[in-house]
Amino acid sequence: MKKDLPFNTPPASVCILRLSALGDVCNLVPVVRTLQKYWPETRITWIIGRLESRLLGDIDGVEFLVYDKKSGLKGILQLRKKLAGRRFSVLLHMQAALRASMVSLAIPADMRLGFHRRMAKDFQWLFTGATTRDLNHPHVVDGFFSFLEAMGLDQRELRWDIPIPEAARRSARQLIEPAGCKYMVISPCSSDRFRNWRNWPARQYARLIDFAAGQYGVKTVLTGGPTDMEVDMGDRVVNSAAHPPVNLIGRTDIKQLLAIIEGSMAVVSPDSGPVHLANAAGVPPVGLYASSNPLRTGPYLHRNWVVNAYPEAVRHILGKSVNGVSWGKRVRDPGAISLVTFEAVRNKLENVFSERNSVK
Repeated sequence: MKKDLPFNTPPASVCILRLSALGDVCNLVPVVRTLQKYWPETRITWIIGRLESRLLGDIDGVEFLVYDKKSGLKGILQLRKKLAGRRFSVLLHMQAALRASMVSLAIPADMRLGFHRRMAKDFQWLFTGATTRDLNHPHVVDGFFSFLEAMGLDQRELRWDIPIPEAARRSARQLIEPAGCKYMVISPCSSDRFRNWRNWPARQYARLIDFAAGQYGVKTVLTGGPTDMEVDMGDRVVNSAAHPPVNLIGRTDIKQLLAIIEGSMAVVSPDSGPVHLANAAGVPPVGLYASSNPLRTGPYLHRNWVVNAYPEAVRHILGKSVNGVSWGKRVRDPGAISLVTFEAVRNKLENVFSERNSVK
């Protein structure tokens, strides 16, 4: 039976469908915290990707059901079987991608809520019965909160509190021991996707490492995944730096990474998951943005620390102004990241170090 929005009373159950990626699921956590605070009797289920579940799957009060994105139709049928006999009051279809929409077909719900059609890519509107309102130039977080607004919940709880097991904290302390108590994190690579081109050159990261160590006595910890691209980048950064960093690329799990970020003075990274982990942990994220707009995808509470070369990239490479391109337009050009200058990143770090050193 279809229900009207907004709800007169809180729904009995909510199913969130957001599979990936790390940064996006991290951005969704405040929505969950808001539901928990203002609709405490509403049961929350989250359909989530496997890697993403390792970061968030121990949040109290949420039932996590893992969908392996590599499982295809088999995984959808398994999910359908798992949900047999259940029915949610509302499905929040919060991933405008065809794969996610196919997964949504396995989720029984009285109401199926998706993005406004202007934001609903890959024909998402064909899989939903109601939509959020149209937003003008929203951040990803604002887009997620629009689902709560559509249901009649207008409050916001901008809180993450992602759990970190004590075992992860202990192992993280052991891993970073060579760096000492004053260190920053550099996660030099974004995901290895087609025409991504977000990664700063290794020599620039090395210069930054030497600047932080020489001027402020701040050592560096390198983090990242085990892919050949990331391992190679780490090796090139280490070999180029006069003050060798602690290289943990490929050596941490996601909870250890969060613990390492939590104890750092700053995180330097292109537009990728660690920027949003830093935001969640309250650590200044010096994000390197050129191909994507940080006003849309930057660290929500800490966009002041971002190096924003996106307007310049749009102007130089696309020949337009930011207002002349669609919201969320990517600048897919290998030369875009070169517009993030060493001086701009150094200046941000100087401000971070000065501010954090002044806090007693």
